[in-house]
Amino acid sequence: MAVAEAIVAGGRPDFDTYRELARFPEADVFQLMAGADLLREHYFGRKVHLCTICNAKSGRCREDCRFCAQSAHYPTDVPSYELLEHERLVTPGAAAAKGPTHRYSIVTTGKGLGSAEVSKIAAALAEVRDKGLETCASLGILGSRQFEILKANGVTRYHHNLETAESHFQAVCTTHRYEDRLETVRAAKAAGLEVCSGGIFGIGESDDQVLELARTLSELAVDAVPLNFLVPIPGTPLQVGANLTPLRCLKIIAMFRFVLPDTPIFICGGREANLKELHPLVFHAGASGIMTGNYLTTSGRSLESDLAMLEMLGFRPA
Repeated sequence: MAVAEAIVAGGRPDFDTYRELARFPEADVFQLMAGADLLREHYFGRKVHLCTICNAKSGRCREDCRFCAQSAHYPTDVPSYELLEHERLVTPGAAAAKGPTHRYSIVTTGKGLGSAEVSKIAAALAEVRDKGLETCASLGILGSRQFEILKANGVTRYHHNLETAESHFQAVCTTHRYEDRLETVRAAKAAGLEVCSGGIFGIGESDDQVLELARTLSELAVDAVPLNFLVPIPGTPLQVGANLTPLRCLKIIAMFRFVLPDTPIFICGGREANLKELHPLVFHAGASGIMTGNYLTTSGRSLESDLAMLEMLGFRPA
């Protein structure tokens, strides 16, 4: 709690203090959460941001990310399809615009897209934005020209996860470089877009590597951080889950809140599957937002269920 109070007062812990927090025993995580909850309350109050996504192009990805059901390297049974037509890109966003959801994102499989497909997605997002909803795109590794297209169509945020710490990345993916991901984040920011970037946990990372990823995102000054927790998919190399427990998930969220005290933190894939009965505690661990609805290849919670949970906890949509 003293560390959190010092942060609120304008201080920042040194590296040794952060490392101590990262190695905090899981069994004592509720002590760590008390400070994370104080930080969340100070910077975000009782408001929770809600976002939702559309899986607009699925499967057959040439990259070999060991956790991913959409990789063509692994025998999974996830649906594969090319980019959805315009109306199917717009319709979920138009529906979300009628409720309290804050942001709608279109997500595609693969290393990246060419300008023609980026233009189609940008046009769909422009139509959604006209209905009053903030927009985001998650289209892989792009260049400056593609970011210009998104920016010109009113897209305000680009999503591109680093996935894990640089020191762990080669154990997770070998078909592109960590630097490719860093360059994409920098290019999106250079184009004037906000950046949403985080990672996935339960893929063999250590406590120190959780801290490493959080510090990298802090150094990049990203605008939002999504945290995902592995749901093991049969056929992938990580089909047998790794080192996740509900308490470890809460500890990871709290750790990110200490490192990124005033940055929005969203809890996304694997929320219920990994946190189980403890998943409503993500806010008291420091989260300020959640992804509602389905994820890319797994089912999520309905908006109605999430709104009921927020009301029960005394929170409200931002």
